[in-house]
Amino acid sequence: MNRRESVQTAAAAVAALSALPNYVLGQKGKPPLDRKLNIACVGVMGMGRSNLHAVCMPLSERKEGDWPNEDSQNIVALCDVDWNRAKHSFDEYPEAKRYRDYRVMLKEMGDEIDAVMIATPDHTHACIAMEAMRRGKHVFVQKPLTRTLHEARVLTEAARKYGVVTQMGNQGHSGEGIRRVCEWIWDGAIGDVREVHAWTDRPIWPQPVARPQDTPPVPETLDWDTWLGPAPYRPYHPSYQPFAWRGWVDFGTGALGDMACHILDPVFWALKLKYPTSVEASCARIQGKEYPESYPAASIIHYEFPAREGMPEVKVHWYDGGLLPERPAELEKGRRMGEGGQGAIFVGDKGKLMCGSYGRSPQLIPYAAMKAYQKPEPTIPRVKGGRHEMDWVNAIKEGRQPSSNFDNSGPFSEMVLVGTLAQLSPGKKLLWDGANMQVTNIPELSKYINPPCREGWHL
Repeated sequence: MNRRESVQTAAAAVAALSALPNYVLGQKGKPPLDRKLNIACVGVMGMGRSNLHAVCMPLSERKEGDWPNEDSQNIVALCDVDWNRAKHSFDEYPEAKRYRDYRVMLKEMGDEIDAVMIATPDHTHACIAMEAMRRGKHVFVQKPLTRTLHEARVLTEAARKYGVVTQMGNQGHSGEGIRRVCEWIWDGAIGDVREVHAWTDRPIWPQPVARPQDTPPVPETLDWDTWLGPAPYRPYHPSYQPFAWRGWVDFGTGALGDMACHILDPVFWALKLKYPTSVEASCARIQGKEYPESYPAASIIHYEFPAREGMPEVKVHWYDGGLLPERPAELEKGRRMGEGGQGAIFVGDKGKLMCGSYGRSPQLIPYAAMKAYQKPEPTIPRVKGGRHEMDWVNAIKEGRQPSSNFDNSGPFSEMVLVGTLAQLSPGKKLLWDGANMQVTNIPELSKYINPPCREGWHL
């Protein structure tokens, strides 16, 4: 059997497995659903609103004669800590019950809810998802899956325990581009890959910054205590909410957590990665100042991965804050690297492959190599229209798991989050024991792996 035949056989096996009913996959015998889902959403603006639109046509777009749309599900509850900001979504789904606290929503509505979409800041993903899964609800959780490594591991294990259908919100995972990257790498288009360079122009929010000292009043429409959730208490300040939370260690995961779940997704999938053996970061610093509570303005992070499944050891280099890898000599003059300030370059022993974020627009470089390459037949099942949220909905109805379920996105999130540990200890090479979730040479970093939750909040 040659390489291409082997890949096709393996893909067929994956496709067959994904089609098995829930009870075969450990889903506790839950039958597929033959009706519209009753969905609740926690965090209903920004990405939450986008997720809502993907599974149910908003009121403003409904036209007489084409409603109800066959793909539109039932939005039965909307939960947000700031009803002023949430008003637009509330108006778009007037039939949905409204809540400020997800715990109250889940308790009061009980079996009226089939599934929950979560698009809150990173630090509350885990506690909301855990409570929903504990109650038997299927969950869609925005990327990154969690803020901490411990949370990612716990959610992955809980999804298996409670037998629910899960999906992380890295929408490019359902696209065509990432599948082509995988198929071409597995086809041997550039030979064995021993190095990858990936980059983003983020952050686009303030970091690094010092904790503000003034204490303005909490907006009347905001439930600040619930917004904080499991994070240590601190007074309200607009430097945290509603947008800039990504740059704060207590709330977000910086540029890496924001964009690596898109940009490194084809790297993780195509190269069959899991735990790195080491990670090291160099970070831009402001001379004479320390900002331990927020992430750096720019960083370069080096991951090392062992050999696995017939693939050699590989180094993955991450660049953010506008930093870029060296321009490949094979890239034609005037041709830009990546796409829209993001991208990745796979370096193989027979050539190079470049793509944008989400694996979009993959190309062998130079153009001559792409022109000469005979593309393999598709082997990975495609998602209709690349519709990530609807693939989750359809998976629930069909009794299967979508491809970015927690068994995949949990370990992927762990790989990303190890990089944030390195950012918090720049200039030091962290030796990582992924199975036991430990930095073996710098044990004091364990405080970031599983930090304590604020009293009254737990997983």
